[in-house]
Amino acid sequence: MAASGHSLIVDFTTVLGASALGGYIANKLRQPVLLGYLASGLIVGPFGFKLLNDVNLIKSLAEFGVAFLLFALGVEFSFAEVKRVKDIAISGSLLQIALTTIFVTLITVAFGWASGLPQGIFLGVVFSLSSTAVVLKTLTEKGETYTVHGQIMLAILIVQDLALGIMLAILPALKQPENIAPALFLAVVKVIAFGAIAFILSRWVVPGLIRNIAATESDELFLITIIALCLGVALITAALGLSIEMGAFVAGLMISEIDYADHALAKVLPLRDTFASLFFASIGMLIDPTILINNFWLILGLVTLIMVGKAAIVFPIVLKFGYSVRTAVITALGINQIGEFSFVLELTGLELKLISEEVYLLLLGTTAITLVVTPILLERAPKLADKLTQIPFIFKYLRRFEAPKSFSIPDTINSHVVVAGYGRVGQVVVKILQNQGYPLIVIDNCEPAIQRLRSKKIPYLFGDADSELVLEKAHLEKAKALVIALPDAASTRILLEHALSIAPGLDIIARSHSDKEIDILTQMGAKEVVQPEFEAALELGTHLLKTLGAKEYQIYDIINKIRIDKYLSIRPDR
Repeated sequence: MAASGHSLIVDFTTVLGASALGGYIANKLRQPVLLGYLASGLIVGPFGFKLLNDVNLIKSLAEFGVAFLLFALGVEFSFAEVKRVKDIAISGSLLQIALTTIFVTLITVAFGWASGLPQGIFLGVVFSLSSTAVVLKTLTEKGETYTVHGQIMLAILIVQDLALGIMLAILPALKQPENIAPALFLAVVKVIAFGAIAFILSRWVVPGLIRNIAATESDELFLITIIALCLGVALITAALGLSIEMGAFVAGLMISEIDYADHALAKVLPLRDTFASLFFASIGMLIDPTILINNFWLILGLVTLIMVGKAAIVFPIVLKFGYSVRTAVITALGINQIGEFSFVLELTGLELKLISEEVYLLLLGTTAITLVVTPILLERAPKLADKLTQIPFIFKYLRRFEAPKSFSIPDTINSHVVVAGYGRVGQVVVKILQNQGYPLIVIDNCEPAIQRLRSKKIPYLFGDADSELVLEKAHLEKAKALVIALPDAASTRILLEHALSIAPGLDIIARSHSDKEIDILTQMGAKEVVQPEFEAALELGTHLLKTLGAKEYQIYDIINKIRIDKYLSIRPDR
């Protein structure tokens, strides 16, 4: 027993140490640390230097990483944010899963890559899933979780994860196709029953439990309770034949609306990051270099076919729901991999003899490579999207799909202010302009925001603010000014560029998201760039100087000089 425990500690330390080193090297090479974790798993795993005594135990521990990732996503999950993409979240996800499954089935059966229709359907289901863990980790590192494309990706991925339970339930029926309907019905019943139980617990049991635990003021007890809730609900879904991932996500949802959600998230994040590195390292352990080398061209062809094919399916779906070409390109390149949960399906398929061991190993290698490529693609997706939209004949063809979904603009509007983004900052700006009686137009792609604008009878455009077609509808050439209050730095830059191409002399005030961005937006042509954190500090400084006895004109002079030099005198030293 002692030896076993010692062995586990050695293996655990080896994987974490290798992951830390791999992540550090990846960071120094300006690559996502995720790639470092994957590489470290390959190096210490059974196909590398074989430094681990019990690989299966490490893989079991890695399941905690997936559970905590989905739990944290559930805690951070905002129904208000997802409402803005609710149509594509459900209809778009199901359409993507169905089309991918159909196309893969037809191609694999037609070319003889599948031994029959059941195996073709199985491969289609495996390829239809994308990676919540990898995409979520990459978006978090890039700070793009709450961008439009980030919300679309996560919404689609969540629906895919929820569909995993149904997929696992119907896989055994592929051996006997006549049993698919009953298996599907049973899976849906299980999901509905679990959803009803989870709703009851989240409304009348969990809030009281967490409140009582928090009242003890014991951090240890609070953390243990949160972990027990996460893993307990995950085990319940596993016992129902659904996925652990679904249970962990729902457990996060249970506490997402209570007062202690942020505190719970803060406690779980270190565990999430620690075990997530184990999970990604465990994926690296699955990569067998020998199989990759011996089947290099075959696997390269499969990876290319899958990633190009899935992107080709996702791209028109996103366009169909009224999003910009740029958003569609980034989303398509972001979720065109095979998901980590496909490993579960592949293992189940092997056990059910739906695929041979040789096909199983090929799928493992192919899946792992798509996961390795994903962070690189996501890193370069915005630039690829920008280059694509700059190709005249492609943009001319695609822009016809990029119309605003609805708009309410008076034909006589003139000398107005355009406000891009109706979030917390945008709402304040709009209220100030309204109180002074200035004409304005608001651009936003969030349905709840549009409903508020509609109820207040404020002229609006429903669409992506960085879309040229949407901007043309805003009559920028007749506008007095443009206020950019978007939460996404990349969209801010693109909007600024497009706006100046339409109205070169337009007075543009932009919100900056970082120190570096102040200079970039200024050089691009923004008349004024505002950094919210600095402005908050200036207000604090103003009140402090008054308290210390400074004169009004002195305070004005100090603050004005700081704003004129673009906050240079107060920027943090690098």
